[in-house]
Amino acid sequence: MIGPLFGDDPRAFHRLLHPTGEFAARFMIIGMMASGLMLLFRRAGWTRWLLHHRRDIEVAAFAYAALHTVIYVIDRGTLDRVLEALPRPDIWTGWAAMLIFLPLAATSNTLSQRWLRSGWKSLQRLAWPAAVLVLIHWAALHDWGGWPPAAVHFGPLLALWAYRLWYWYLRPRRPAVA
Repeated sequence: MIGPLFGDDPRAFHRLLHPTGEFAARFMIIGMMASGLMLLFRRAGWTRWLLHHRRDIEVAAFAYAALHTVIYVIDRGTLDRVLEALPRPDIWTGWAAMLIFLPLAATSNTLSQRWLRSGWKSLQRLAWPAAVLVLIHWAALHDWGGWPPAAVHFGPLLALWAYRLWYWYLRPRRPAVA
């Protein structure tokens, strides 16, 4: 018997694995979209709300990612089975993303911002490589057939990232008046 929470269904615990990972990715994406949305919709109040609550959203993303990792380890059953799966791209990318998320989550507080000063922002920019790893993790989980659902979720983030690059570096600017 598995326990009172799951009854006699041995796959019940395994079914928690994917939703926790998807919620982690979704919260991460929403949090990372805040700046781009603020730039795109300057006058909208909801973008200020999103920007104001970005840290909470990203901490929720980490909580879901941590839960996802714990469920994965429990679902694998033994350390040998966890290590056996590690060379697979769908697995090592998830672990690498989680390793990046640990210092990001640990420094997602005002005290760390003050202590690290400008280094805090540089550290937090590691969220972008982590997002790429999460995207690869998601797509590789389904023998690389997971690109369409991953693209649906990550597409808006990539579009906003491209818009931010264009806005800050490539857009035509009026010549300065002398």
